[in-house]
Amino acid sequence: MTKTDAFHRIDVAAARALLRRGPISVIDIRDSESFARGHIDGALLATQQSFSKFLGETSKESPVLVCCYHGHSSQPVAKFLAEYGFAQVYSLDGGYEAWAAVKSAAPDSPALSPALQAFLAELGVPPDEVNRRDKDGATPLMRAVRLETPALAQELLRAGADLHAVNNDGNQALWLACVAEVSETIQFLIDAGAELQHVNATGATPLMFAASSGRAKAVTLLLAAGADPLLETALGLSALDMASTAECLSLMREAVRRRTPPPAG
Repeated sequence: MTKTDAFHRIDVAAARALLRRGPISVIDIRDSESFARGHIDGALLATQQSFSKFLGETSKESPVLVCCYHGHSSQPVAKFLAEYGFAQVYSLDGGYEAWAAVKSAAPDSPALSPALQAFLAELGVPPDEVNRRDKDGATPLMRAVRLETPALAQELLRAGADLHAVNNDGNQALWLACVAEVSETIQFLIDAGAELQHVNATGATPLMFAASSGRAKAVTLLLAAGADPLLETALGLSALDMASTAECLSLMREAVRRRTPPPAG
């Protein structure tokens, strides 16, 4: 990554990492025909009208990635956005040409089942864009773990769904799985490497949510996987403090007891 006085120049790998971390505005300044042939998922085609609307409605704290053809024209636009007041501005080195080259070189995704194709179609998501976010920042995986069968969510992971993507509330798929409280779904997300201690926009972890909402099955699975019942929010509250039912409180206390070493002697 190269830092100028006002913005960062980043390569495709760094741009992909940014997109995985959470909501980011992608501004594509190419012509409409090039945009129609291919673009980064969720990108905004920068017309005079759409760009003016973006400037007027987007928080200056929102990160912005600017994409052009080859990575040159995006730099003055990125500089303008930084000077306009946006705190995190990035220009994609190599432009969409570099992005498309990396994408085409990636291994082919496995063929999708009819059930998954139908699910993606219902969401308005193309089969090759399984990490596309909706207006709430939710990915198909987030929708699947909350609404669908574990098998469908597992297939999404095999198709390249990002386990660590976050929605507009800062929640990952594991949080949404705890909402549905399907044990098999929660467990396979944990086994796949879900972040047990991930903190959302309000400073809460999945365990805090599960404990505060009385979801004992989710609490049991999270604790067994190593979630910390004593991790605190900025207000000094832990999942133990938030337990809303006797069962959840008992599970928390037992987990704390197991973590506490016996007194010496």
